[in-house]
Parts: sequence; C-alpha cells; structure tokens
Amino acid sequence: MIAPIVYNTVIIILRTCFTTIAMSYLPVWLTLDYLSDLMYLADMIITLHTGYLEQGILIKDLTHLKKRYLHSIRFLRDVMSLLPTDFLYFVFGIQTPLLRINRLLRMPRLNEAMDRMETRTSYPNTFRISKLMIYIFVLIHWNACLYFALSSYIGFGSDNWVYPNMTNSEFASMRRQYFYCFWFSALIFTTVGDTPLPEQEEEYLFMIADLLIAVLVFASVVGNVGTVITNLRDRDNVFFPNHELVKAYLRSHHISKELRQRIDNWYQHLHINKKIMRENEILEQLPIHLRTEIAVSVHLPTLSKVTIFQSCEKSLLEELVLKLTPQVFSPGEYVCKKGDVGHEMYIIREGKLAVVADDGVTEFAVLGEGNFFGEISILNIKGNKSGNRRTANIRSIGHSDLFSLSKEDLTDVLSEFPAAKRHLEEKGRQILTKMGMLEESGEGEEGEVVKVETKIERLERNLEILQTKLARLMSELESSNRKMQSRVEQLEREVAALECQPPEDGEEGERAQGRGEGVGGEKQGDDSNDVTKEGDGESTKSTKEDVERMTEGDKSGLKDPDDQGKQEEDDGEKIREKGDDRPGKGDGAEIEPEGEKEEKSGERESEDGREKAEEDPETREKGQKDEGQKK
Repeated sequence: MIAPIVYNTVIIILRTCFTTIAMSYLPVWLTLDYLSDLMYLADMIITLHTGYLEQGILIKDLTHLKKRYLHSIRFLRDVMSLLPTDFLYFVFGIQTPLLRINRLLRMPRLNEAMDRMETRTSYPNTFRISKLMIYIFVLIHWNACLYFALSSYIGFGSDNWVYPNMTNSEFASMRRQYFYCFWFSALIFTTVGDTPLPEQEEEYLFMIADLLIAVLVFASVVGNVGTVITNLRDRDNVFFPNHELVKAYLRSHHISKELRQRIDNWYQHLHINKKIMRENEILEQLPIHLRTEIAVSVHLPTLSKVTIFQSCEKSLLEELVLKLTPQVFSPGEYVCKKGDVGHEMYIIREGKLAVVADDGVTEFAVLGEGNFFGEISILNIKGNKSGNRRTANIRSIGHSDLFSLSKEDLTDVLSEFPAAKRHLEEKGRQILTKMGMLEESGEGEEGEVVKVETKIERLERNLEILQTKLARLMSELESSNRKMQSRVEQLEREVAALECQPPEDGEEGERAQGRGEGVGGEKQGDDSNDVTKEGDGESTKSTKEDVERMTEGDKSGLKDPDDQGKQEEDDGEKIREKGDDRPGKGDGAEIEPEGEKEEKSGERESEDGREKAEEDPETREKGQKDEGQKK
C-alpha cells in the first residue's frame, strides 16, 4: 500500500496546481489513478481475510473476521476513500484532479506500513532518517505546489515574490516551473539564504504559515537526528566497553605508556572486527527460550567439539551454552600459567595459542580453532595429581577469541543432571588415566575413609560432652528442688513445734494464750464484732490444725528410739544442707550451729510473747476462751 498512497499524496496536488503537467500527461495519470484504486480495493479484500488476536489466540474464522471489519471505523474510512468521485469530472471537467482528494484517507495505512518496516529492518536508525527525509520532501512538495497556485492567483511576475512571468522563455518550461517552486519552498523551510520580501497580504500570510511550519520542521529534524546519534552511541556502549572511561582512569593513575598502548590495541581490535563482549546484556530482555535458541545456534557447534561434552544430552548442552562467556586476548598475553588454580575451561573460537615452556620461548604445541583446554580442572575429579591446577603455560600468538566456562556455572548446571555429572567425571578419569595424572583409587579411598572416620569420632566425642553437661544440669536442678522442699518441710515443723510447746508457768500460759489469740485475731478489726467472730473461727481452725500436728508428733514419739534418733540425724543433715536462708548466700553458705539456732529461736519466742502480752485485755480474754475450748 506504500506505492498507491504515496502516488496519490504527491500527484493529486501536483496535477491540481500545475495544470500544464496535468494535461500533458493525462492518459498516464488516469491509468495510474485507476490502478491505485484497484490496489485500494484489493487491500480491503485482504484486510477482510486478515486474522486478529483475541486473548492470545489467532482468530481465522471468516464470519468473525467479516463482523469485526465491517463494524469498524477502518471499514468506513476505506469505503470513503474509494467513493467514485471521478464521475464529477463530467460536471467540473477533467482538469480538476482535486476531486480525488478522498484517496488521502488511506494515510493511516501508510503509517502502519512504515512502523512494521521499522521493526523488521536490520538498520532501524537509517530507516528513521530516510522516513524523516521523505516526510520533509512531501511537505516541501506540497508547499511548492501551493506557492505556484498562489502566484497564479496573484499573477505571474506581478512582483518579486511571486513566480516570474512565463512570457519569459526561461521560466516557461514545466521542469523549470516545478524546480523553481521547489527551491523557493525549501529556501523558506530551511531558513537558509534570503527570500524576496512579500508585498501583498496573501504573500505575508503564506510566509507566516511557512515560517511556523519551518520551525517545526527544524525541531523535528534536529530531534530525530539527535535521537539517532544517541541510539548509535548507546549501541556502541552496549556492544563494546567504554574506552573513554578507561582512558581517563589510566591517565589519572599514570599507567605506563606500553600498557596503555596494549589496551588501545585491544579496543581497536574489538571495534574494527566487531567483537561483541556483552552478549548476555544485549539479549537480557528476550524471553529465556529465545535466548536459548540464539545461544544454541551461535555456540552449540563450538561446545559440541569438546570431548567430554560430545555424548551429553542436548538439554545439558542448551543450559551450558547460556553460560559461555566470550573473551579476547591480545598478542603475547598468557591465558593461563602453570601452577595456577583452574577456575574455568576455554574453547578457542578464533585465533591461535601456543603451549610454551617456563621460559616463554620454547613452543611445545599450537592450538587452533575448535581446540579446548582446562576441562579437567573444573570437574573436581578425586585423585587428580595436579590438584585442579594448570599443568602448562598457554599464550596467545595473535588476537584470539575464546569462550570460557566457569567451574561455578558448570556445577550449577550439573546439580540438575546427576547422570551427566557421573558421566563427565568418568570421562575425566579416563583422560587423567591416559595422561598418568590419576592416583590409585585404593589409596584415595583409604584417605577418604580415614577422613570420614575422624570426623565421625570427633562428632561422637562432642555428643558425649554435651550429654554429660545435660545430665549435670538435670542433677543440679533436681538437687535444688529437693533442698527447697526440705527447707519448706523443716520450717513447717519448726512452726508446729513452737505452737505446740506446753507452758511452764503463768507467764508462759499467758504467752500461749496470746499466741492462740493472735492466730485467730490476725484479721480482726478493733471496731467490728463481725470481724471478731471471723477471727474466732479462723482461730478455731488453726487450733484444730495444731491439734492434728501434735497428734502426729505424739505418734512419732511412740516410735522406736533408734528410728527417732535416725530421724533426728536426718533432720539435722537437712538443716545443715539447708544452710542460711538469707539473701546473697547459696547452697554452699555456712550453716549456723545448733546452739545459735536455739538461742535465736528463744529470742524470737520471747519477743513474740512480749508483743502479745502488750495487746489489749479484751483480745487476751478472747484468746483464753479459745484456749479453754481447745482443751
């Protein structure tokens, strides 16, 4: 649809304004007009049968396609663009091609075609610049046609601004007419050079409109060109490392001239030969399956050349190709040196590498495209005499392009393919056996068994120590519980003994009465008889408990004297274990002697007696009554 739409856009206005050109080639224009109309009609038929996506599914049913197209605005626009306005030629004459102006309603179809071409072309920036130039050309063409039509309206040669008088043979030819108008229009839009000053109002209005359009044209040109330049720079920054930043860093740190020259040569090699170092970053936005297909098509033939990967399943190779990293080495640069720990393997994509001696001069072999090395060091094969270290010096002869596969990436991939892991390890052992770099399996297994046994013994010892500590803590907890329980029982016995001790004289009787009264009167009030009654009840309960305790004491007194002595000894031991109950002392505090305890208990009893003797007479009388009831 590009050709018919561009034809109508350019030729309709040309034939309208330049009547000489329209009448001179009239048969050609009519043929092209109706050919473009046939293409418009064919486009409608094709659009009617074009499928569309609905919820991600391509709809191809003709009934649905017809319904969707016939009820759309696009169908209305297409029908209006094909209205047979050519019949109006019989009214206005064949020299009025402006009647076909409705053909320009298909302009959205041209924009759609341009967008699709931009996404499909391999050079989008070049296409954008070309599309912009075409738009500017069409705009200048329309302005030139309008300028010629305005000059014809005002009068050719009436002033310096309009087109010169065609009586002059120099300006009478059709080509001269169009080229002069196109040049004048381009002069206005580009604002380059001097244009004749307008003299009439129509000329001023035309110049004002052109200058405003020229501002927009200039802005669009500058903006699009700037965008293209920015895209090209971003593309270079993505494809290649930023050389300017590296140069600034080298200058600021005063790097030697020789090293800077080597770095410049490396960058130059990348740019000249278009070596892309950031493949993963470039393809990062693509879906994983598309990235895998790209990597397989680019790198799988190279990876398949590696001996240990030749018989592996395809899914494993597809995972590995995503892990390959391109690297470029300069002439004379060492890829690896003897004794270095191997962290990756290398596959030569392009270039040559030499296996050299320690002196760096003697060459043992030359590796070319498709060769590989370092595959054994990334497999962690048990019994490898080299211990995953490099066994040779490998140096780049010229500029060499290599792919590297790190040990970590291979381990991650093989963790999902255990069978492939065993297969690769077996192949690696075979290679090491041929090279004589594999230790005897018996010695290696014995060493592994010894290491495992040592670890098991160490774990058992640690477990025993933890169990011992746990048992000690449990025993300490149980002992603390027993001591606490013995303390509580001893205090209960002491309280019972003090309360049940018989009075020796009147004063002791009064004290006993005061104690009995105090037991029941702890919660009495001085002003309420009800509270006194409650106190009497509590006193009665407490005296009953005392009687039961005394009965238990008498029963214990009737036991065998030997048993009683043993019980006293046990009580003494419990008292000694109980120790001091004061704050700040633990189980190991000093225990007071029995004599001191008896003296302190006597002092407490005398103090209690004095306090109870000082109580009011009414309370003492009530206590005596309670004591009589108890007896």
